Amino acid sequence: QVQLVESGGGLVQAGGSLRLSCAASNRVFSIKTMGWYRQAPGKQREFVATITTGVGTNYNDLVKGRATISRDNGKNLGYLQMNGLKPEDTAVYYCYVRREYGPDLWGQGTQVTVSS
Repeated sequence: QVQLVESGGGLVQAGGSLRLSCAASNRVFSIKTMGWYRQAPGKQREFVATITTGVGTNYNDLVKGRATISRDNGKNLGYLQMNGLKPEDTAVYYCYVRREYGPDLWGQGTQVTVSS
């Protein structure tokens, strides 16, 4: 069973930056889409960004211009670089993978807290 583990979260001041990483416990084959979602307290989980093989990237309008999603071919599956962080970016950030075969994968999440 493959597990995804996010890292890189933490407490940052408004205007600061963070780089979130998504690692897998085992090799993950045939990735179609890798993405990041987030869930703030009292709110539903929302899409942040995805990167799809052969298609490209897609961003939530709320983070467009401030976030960059990228893939890696090693144990780290990918990253989410967030710049110009705002207090409203405070949430638990989850890594997500959709494969050609098998169930979707989700990580346990990493907390991002942006202070004003």
